[in-house]
Amino acid sequence: MRALDLVIRGGTVVTGTDAVLTDVGVSDGLVTAIGRDLGPAEETVDATGMLVMPGGVDSHVHLDQPPVGAEMCDGFDTGTASAAAGGTTTVVAFAWQTKGSSLLATVADYHQRANQARVDYAFHMTITDPTPTVLKEELPLLVAEGNRSIKIFLTYDGVRVDDAQAIRILAEARRNGALVCVHAEHHDLLAWLTEQLVAAGLTAPKYHPWAKPMVVEREAVHRIIALAEALDVPIQVFHVSGAESAEEIARAQARGLKVWGETCPQYLVLTAEDLDRPDFEGAKFVFGPPARTKADQEALWRYMRRGVIEVVSSDHSPTRFDATGKKIAGENAPFHKIPNGIPGLAARLPVLFTEGVSKGRIDVQTFVRLVSTNPARLFGLHPRKGTIAVGSDADVVIFDPHKSVTLTNAAMHHGGDFTPYEGYRTQGYPVATYLRGKLVFDGQEVVGPAGQGRYLARDLYPMIEPLGRFTSPFNPVDRILTR
Repeated sequence: MRALDLVIRGGTVVTGTDAVLTDVGVSDGLVTAIGRDLGPAEETVDATGMLVMPGGVDSHVHLDQPPVGAEMCDGFDTGTASAAAGGTTTVVAFAWQTKGSSLLATVADYHQRANQARVDYAFHMTITDPTPTVLKEELPLLVAEGNRSIKIFLTYDGVRVDDAQAIRILAEARRNGALVCVHAEHHDLLAWLTEQLVAAGLTAPKYHPWAKPMVVEREAVHRIIALAEALDVPIQVFHVSGAESAEEIARAQARGLKVWGETCPQYLVLTAEDLDRPDFEGAKFVFGPPARTKADQEALWRYMRRGVIEVVSSDHSPTRFDATGKKIAGENAPFHKIPNGIPGLAARLPVLFTEGVSKGRIDVQTFVRLVSTNPARLFGLHPRKGTIAVGSDADVVIFDPHKSVTLTNAAMHHGGDFTPYEGYRTQGYPVATYLRGKLVFDGQEVVGPAGQGRYLARDLYPMIEPLGRFTSPFNPVDRILTR
């Protein structure tokens, strides 16, 4: 009998449903055996006392985007190194269309940029200029090639789409079988609030949340759900920051709609008070939607336990704390001139495990669902990714549930010069990450080479098929009567 390539022995194997003390056998990059006494192996790893979990799937990652003002400081090389260091083996990154450009050319360009990836990857197509050519000619080809998700912004000058454009994108997504993911904030309201704050001289970073109060997010979440319901289009709402927007999603789910919610670790550990720091340090915590309150944090945990919030991603959006990034408009720039976004790829699993499992808010199976299984299912990657099962890719993170690490920027293994989690103390940390059975992170260093990541094309899958329900007997997308 041929020896297995790798056996991970003695650990507790955790999936989204089970936690079992057993061994895992790997051959040719796949999980080929689960059980005890699996026989000889070329390599054996002792995971006694450890959790053996499927590699993380981070479905919200910005890498190597063309600069629009601030420079993004992670390409696919350093960004996916950070992923591996945090126990993540699959990222879904954004192929970001710029105004006036071809979506086909954009995706082709991102395939070239991703050649340096150290972990596996797929793309969301970020549509900022939904011309008839993009929607009618290019989008169908790209979806058929395996790009099954679209990202739209309802805010930010230069990238946002208005309601009429959003409706057209939703309609084409339904026709072609793609999931639409949404950054939902009311653009005109937050722009007006920003104008009033600046006119009043309230420009420090701590006023950023005042320009984007929860009503800005809640209204936009309500609106995009209504549009999606009218067209019968499944959607995911990105980076839900608190109770009120989560409740909008809960109401939609109660009506049977295919609406999913995502949040991020920053909304679970940071608050608006973190922006009130001296010496422009608050700029490190400028992201949108902004951090909220302790009460919002506890509400998010409740919604995760209920299954309303099903995914925790990083929204990794890295810039440096210098003139190429957060200080691009100066050392004391007004909050609306500070680039949005923070790095978070490597911190995602340790922070969520610490706040969730170690503090008793969720069990370890829920943790695996949030960081791996659910995003893999939602984005058409399961069961290849997101689980440990015979036939799945041998993407595995060996996780020490008791390891305490003080997070530092150096430990993030990214291209940036800061982490918003500097000094955060974990209880639980990855000690090894494997991609298709090959070690990519040894607990200290990223050892997987650049370029070994593979593109993951996605076929149509049942989870994102429309319900076949409309708000009248007329199907407006296909222009037919339903009864």
